[in-house]
Amino acid sequence: MNAGNIHKALITLKHQVKSLDVPWLENMVKQDQKNRDPFKVLISCMLSLRTQDKTTGEASERLFKMAPDIESLSKLTVGKIEKTIYPVGFYKIKAGRIRELCRVIINNYDSKVPDDLDELLKLKGVGRKTANLVLTLGYKKPGICVDTHVHRITNRWGYVKTKTPEQTEFALRKILPPKYWLDINGLLVAFGQNICKPISPICSKCSIENYCRKAGVEKHR
Repeated sequence: MNAGNIHKALITLKHQVKSLDVPWLENMVKQDQKNRDPFKVLISCMLSLRTQDKTTGEASERLFKMAPDIESLSKLTVGKIEKTIYPVGFYKIKAGRIRELCRVIINNYDSKVPDDLDELLKLKGVGRKTANLVLTLGYKKPGICVDTHVHRITNRWGYVKTKTPEQTEFALRKILPPKYWLDINGLLVAFGQNICKPISPICSKCSIENYCRKAGVEKHR
């Protein structure tokens, strides 16, 4: 896929993704557009690491029902958080980090989740993926969230040629039109989970197959 085709490809892809299951976190934000909550985006994203989407959604909903804001969450014990978010991956580690994260944000940022990439990256347990997701979904600010799906698919297209998600983010910042930055993650996660799968992608159902170079694809359906 070359730069000239990216517009057509993404517009076409948006139409196809409407019929697919989108990530839980994207749905949560879309359902409450007027009251975007960076705090909930941050916590949910931390829970989602190494965890299936359905499990992330259920754990997040339980936790926010018990503690809907950073002040109330900071008052929960680590043990209580552990029980509430189980069975997300590494739930014990995440419970401790969430508790500490609340303390740091309350003390250092006046209870407000930072809206700056560099400040977000100072928070323990917050990597570039999470930080960019907080910016894009929580604050609707420019950012490119690159997870395994975005990394895999953009390389498969031949749009970038990188070895790590971080390299992909920086490459996309140079060539991807800014108007697609906020949507690229949710779009490609849904596409990657349902169509452009890691092994044996379902190319016969892909609406943009003619734009794809299928780099690294040995078998497809």
